[in-house]
Amino acid sequence: MIEVAQRQRTDTSGTGDGGIDDATGDAETADPLSKGEIFEVLRNQRRRYVLQYLKQDDRPVELGDLAQQVAAWEYETTLEGVTPEQRKRVYTTLQQTHLPKMDDSGILRFDSDRGVIEATQRTHDISVYLEIVPGREFAWRELYLSLGAISCALVAALWLEIYPLVRLSNLTWTTMIAATFTLTAVAHIYHERNMRLGHGDQPPELSYSTDE
Repeated sequence: MIEVAQRQRTDTSGTGDGGIDDATGDAETADPLSKGEIFEVLRNQRRRYVLQYLKQDDRPVELGDLAQQVAAWEYETTLEGVTPEQRKRVYTTLQQTHLPKMDDSGILRFDSDRGVIEATQRTHDISVYLEIVPGREFAWRELYLSLGAISCALVAALWLEIYPLVRLSNLTWTTMIAATFTLTAVAHIYHERNMRLGHGDQPPELSYSTDE
């Protein structure tokens, strides 16, 4: 897959100067990334921040501006509150590690000579949900399992005609169980949409410890 991306970057049949414009449409015809390749790239917080920034604006962005915003998100401060040391630290790791890795996968275009980053079709195609974020996770599977167990116990109690549960009709209990699962599913969908990269003005998680 990396070899495919490398061939895309060296193809100068577009403008002939080897810049970002040459391969604008290459990602659309490239083979799709596997789930393993996607998660390998996106398991790092800074790379998710990069995608968040790119998906907010389709225009090419300069590395300096990107580093400033990523540092602000990472250190939970404003753009003006980012110190030169913080910006330099983020700038260096983006330039030397994260952006080249994402460029190799075709998730973005990084012109290291010009210091310009541009989104590709893959940038918009990748939808990442951050349901499991340390310190902010919500275990939906465990919730559904618990609801199922409670429902089974309730049905068994009704069959055994345990008081005071039998004071309500079976239809009433069935309606309550169906309503509970429906409302839970609606809440789950709403939560997932809010946790999607590119949704809103900032990344869905801001307390996740980044790995270098």
